[in-house]
Amino acid sequence: MSHTESPTSSGSSASSSPASSAFVAVDLGATSGRVMAGRVGRGTLDLSEVHRFPNRPVRLPGSLRWDVLALYQGVLDGLGRAARTYDVASIGIDSWAVDYGLLDADGQLLGNPYHYRDIRTEGVDERVRNTVPAAELYGITGLQHLPFNTVFQLAAASGSAQLAAARTLLMIPDLLTHWLTGSVGAEATNASTTGLFDARAGGWSPELMDRLGIDRRLFPPIRRPGDAAGTLLPYVAAETGLPQSTPVTAVASHDTASAVAAVPATGPGFAYLSCGTWSLAGLELEQPVITEASRAANFTNELGLDGSYRFLRNVMGLWLLSESLRAWADRGLPAELGPLMEQAAKSRPFAALVDPDDPVFLAPGDMPGRIAAYCERTGQRPPTDRAATVRCIVESLALAHRAALRTAAELSGTDIRVVHLVGGGSRNELLCQLTSDATGLPVVAGPSEATALGNILVQARTRGLVGDRTEMRRLVARTQHLRRYEPAGNARAWSSAAARVGLDG
Repeated sequence: MSHTESPTSSGSSASSSPASSAFVAVDLGATSGRVMAGRVGRGTLDLSEVHRFPNRPVRLPGSLRWDVLALYQGVLDGLGRAARTYDVASIGIDSWAVDYGLLDADGQLLGNPYHYRDIRTEGVDERVRNTVPAAELYGITGLQHLPFNTVFQLAAASGSAQLAAARTLLMIPDLLTHWLTGSVGAEATNASTTGLFDARAGGWSPELMDRLGIDRRLFPPIRRPGDAAGTLLPYVAAETGLPQSTPVTAVASHDTASAVAAVPATGPGFAYLSCGTWSLAGLELEQPVITEASRAANFTNELGLDGSYRFLRNVMGLWLLSESLRAWADRGLPAELGPLMEQAAKSRPFAALVDPDDPVFLAPGDMPGRIAAYCERTGQRPPTDRAATVRCIVESLALAHRAALRTAAELSGTDIRVVHLVGGGSRNELLCQLTSDATGLPVVAGPSEATALGNILVQARTRGLVGDRTEMRRLVARTQHLRRYEPAGNARAWSSAAARVGLDG
């Protein structure tokens, strides 16, 4: 059961008048990029979309790459549109984690960055762990094992001409910031996802780089959210129409870190689910949890705002649903999400379940076929139609959310009272309700644009327009449309379903 919590002032749909002052968030996701404008004041937090553009990976012979030049042009186009409408106070950039660009001695990009779903890292993690055992690697970085972490990507590139020619490594937001300003730096929240960052010390680990044969000179100095990254280069000012003096601010550049900064929690005891292509399920802590138990549970300790830690686990997320929709559309089948969700809500509960984090679901491809094959392999009857497949995906995600949050609470000794589900998944009413049912906890859904809001709030804080994390979150809670879901009380059925698929938590 759910109800809406209305904001006390205008929310994310507000429009802006010409020449009004605004902060601009460049928010890059796995399928699209957006340039968003935000206005922040006493009791006011307005967000408007200025420009949206696709993010289409390109498959080349033997590799999958990001078209980072097209992304950058989308950013410039969006900044140009913002310049025609707003007095831009500053610009901040966030994106997904782990991927990077390499620059040569002249500062030129050495090829389009690899996509984290590229297969070149298959088996490389074992090679790395032969040099630095898994427990020791985790003891330094506090980072969950994901086969595409930056450390494994660099190990896969070892001996390549490209890496030999590289002089600087920049994570995706830092690369775009470099092209806007000419400055070089590594924002901390994204750097903490690389597997080359000392979680306790809060900086790069030269010792780890040396042991793995990775040139420590590739890695620029660390920046913190709120640090000044520079002002616009002359050609950027000419291209966009913005003043050359426009500042670019380092925000929490890992998109999840920005999203967590905008979680509308008004008290302690909250967990978060930043739900989009991935679901990032966890807690905000003031100290990392780096234990053998947390390593075995594959939990990560990534930096958040103000030196906090995002203690979380990646869940495959709505990737399974978006890839299913794409596969059906490619076959000429109706693949409109709204009608399918309505039908899924009426489908038989727990008819088929999967572990969303099974490696078979990682790569692009025929997701409905993989789900059917998984069900057959595990002795279940595969979903009989598209609605049943959607029901399977959403119930399985709810179970994965349940398992991750229960484990996070146990490992950290934290009592969870409420779950905040932010990001695009907050618009999926069935997912929100099933997550509440599965966890047995109230779920507060929204804001859907948490990442852009967190990006903008960090910029606004540098101007003194908002205070600490608590004040930032209270402002989000007061101004954004939220929806609260209460558990339906069928705990026994969810426990039985979790045991079936090995997601007991």
